[in-house]
Amino acid sequence: MANNTARAAKLADRIKVVVAETLKTRIKDPRLGFVTITDARITGDLREATVFYTVFGDETERSESAAALESAKGILRSEVGRQTGVKFTPTLAFVADAIPEGAKQIDELLARAAAADAKVHEVAKEAKYAGDADPYRAPRAAEDEDEEDAGDE
Repeated sequence: MANNTARAAKLADRIKVVVAETLKTRIKDPRLGFVTITDARITGDLREATVFYTVFGDETERSESAAALESAKGILRSEVGRQTGVKFTPTLAFVADAIPEGAKQIDELLARAAAADAKVHEVAKEAKYAGDADPYRAPRAAEDEDEEDAGDE
């Protein structure tokens, strides 16, 4: 079983490289924008591969690039079959990767936390102690002890 999993992982990595190279060299669709292949996963039976991609640009460029990838699916699949040499060439499914949206959300949360932190620091600059500046008892001075010893005698 471990051997089959390792084989699937190696094939998925190879599919990722083949699809990226083929998009760069052979596919000349003008709808295809700045597409980056981020990952590829394949089922355990090696029949279906999912290729994750990102597109640099706005929503129209993303949708046009998705349409270009769908139309180039046959060429990409035949190239994957030719370069991998597997008995059955897996079908390809293209999925837009959610990593950029997740990273954008994390950046917004970090910016919000930094702004809240700056506000706390501003408030702390003008803050005053609730009690004394030194809330701990100071040790007695040597003179106080001498007076108490003299009074006990």
